[in-house]
Amino acid sequence: MLELKNVSKSFNGKMIINKLNLKIEDGKILTIVGPSGAGKTTLLRCISGLEKIDSGQFLLDGQQFDPFESRDNESVIGVVFQDFQLFPNLSVIDNITLAPINVLNQSETQAKKAVGEIIDRLGLEEIINQYPYQLSGGQKQRVAIARALAMNPSILCYDEPTSALDPELRNEVSKLILDLKENGITQVVITHDIEFANKIADQTLTVKPVK
Repeated sequence: MLELKNVSKSFNGKMIINKLNLKIEDGKILTIVGPSGAGKTTLLRCISGLEKIDSGQFLLDGQQFDPFESRDNESVIGVVFQDFQLFPNLSVIDNITLAPINVLNQSETQAKKAVGEIIDRLGLEEIINQYPYQLSGGQKQRVAIARALAMNPSILCYDEPTSALDPELRNEVSKLILDLKENGITQVVITHDIEFANKIADQTLTVKPVK
C-alpha cells in the first residue's frame, strides 16, 4: 500500500497540493480527476518521483519512502506519459528493453526474454520491429505501457492515457488497465474523462484548485 501523509507542493509561491492525505491499496485502481490547473499532473509527478514534495511523507507498505530520492524508484513506480515519450530512433522492442538493460543491468538476451510475456499480453508481437512513426496512437499507448511494465513496478501511473484516442481505443485502454488489475498491479490514473474514470476506478480522488 502506498500512503501519502500531509503532502504539500507549491510552485513560485502558489500552493498546488495542500496537506493531502491519501491511501492507495495494493492491486487497486485510483483515478484522479478534476479541472485543468487543479494539480492532477503535479500530484502524479510527485507520486512518481519526478517532482520533490515540499513537505509531508510517503509510506510504502508501512515504511517511509521518498520517490524523488529513491535510486530504485524506476522499479517501484512506473509512468506512462501522455505523449508516450517513445524514442523515435529505436524499434518497439528496443524501446521496451532499454531501461532493463541500462538500469537493471540485464543483457539484451535477458531483457528480451523477460519482456516476452508482456509483449504477448499486450498484443505487440507483430510490431516489435517497427518504429514509433509507423504506429497508431493505440499501438504507441500499448508500447508505452509495456516499457513501464518491463521494469516490474509495484505501482503504474498514467497521465491522461485516453486524451488522444478515439472512443474505440479508449475502451481498449480501459480493458487493458482492468486486465493489469487482475494481475495485481496497483494503478494511478490521471484523467479528465469522467466516464472512463468511472469504468475503471476502485476509488476516485477529485482535486480542486487550492485557494
